[in-house]
Amino acid sequence: MKKIKVGVIGVGYLGEHHARVYSQIKGVELVGVVDIDKNKADEIARKVATKPYYDYNDIIDLVDAVSIVVPTRFHYKIAYDFLKNGIDILLEKPMTTTVSEAEKLLKIAKTKKLILQIGHIERYNSAVKALESIIDRPMYIESRRFGPFADRVSDVDVILDMMIHDIDIVLSLVDSDIKSIKATGVSVMTSHNDIANAYIEFENGCVANLTVSRMSMDKLRKINIYQPETYITLDYKEQEIILHKRIWNKIHGRMVPEISTENIDLIKEEPLKTELASFIESVRKRKRPIVSGEEGKKALEVALLVLKDTKKRRLLLDEDSNGRFKGTISRHRG
Repeated sequence: MKKIKVGVIGVGYLGEHHARVYSQIKGVELVGVVDIDKNKADEIARKVATKPYYDYNDIIDLVDAVSIVVPTRFHYKIAYDFLKNGIDILLEKPMTTTVSEAEKLLKIAKTKKLILQIGHIERYNSAVKALESIIDRPMYIESRRFGPFADRVSDVDVILDMMIHDIDIVLSLVDSDIKSIKATGVSVMTSHNDIANAYIEFENGCVANLTVSRMSMDKLRKINIYQPETYITLDYKEQEIILHKRIWNKIHGRMVPEISTENIDLIKEEPLKTELASFIESVRKRKRPIVSGEEGKKALEVALLVLKDTKKRRLLLDEDSNGRFKGTISRHRG
């Protein structure tokens, strides 16, 4: 079996794990890691027994595929350069900073028949994969994703950093167009939203209520999915699913509805390993990724709409607060 030659562009917190996993996948040759921080590139290259590079242009002619794990503002330029040179890419989420950039990457990937996979890692969670055989007609989805503040993501909004995961999952579960979005957000530690909630209504009547926060002391990654006669509790962090079903029991001569509970047996795997192995399989077999550029663009579109609504709502609140504040001063002076 011919080895797929792979590189990792950006070896910060997440990129380091990409390099680690690639170095362990059979049929893959990790030819190098790239980072503008020379010390970091050298350190990770030593850990995974590969060569360090400090400019991604130096590795373009050496690889068949790359993971691009750099800050989002650099996604478009680096991804474009690899795609135009015929290199398959796994691009971390969010795909780009704008929808137009995403569309340009999709166009070049399609023209050159290249693999463009987006790093929505939750799709490769064992619990999420098991949902396929359980989901029927979701009508209400409630998602909570909480975690502690990390300075490494202080330059990105929590909607694009965290909520976009849940947006992607919801879009994969609900077969309907979006009817409306209402959202609100709060800045606590940064100039961006650090806490946010989105209420998304679909044309088929399904509603998704998504809440994210990077102000929590504890990590929580859960989603509840309600559909006729069933509701599902999924824990991303623990890779667990609990299925709750309505059953009927005869009590004192009449049928009474009750809830039966079942823990779904799962084989737990590291989602990143599953994701990167899937990417390599797509590269080798030239097949469409589970999360292609199209899915990445859709999640980005919705995330940006949510972000836009939080900004609009904040402006309205600011205007209202300023008006009330001025009125209070006026009355006090009078």
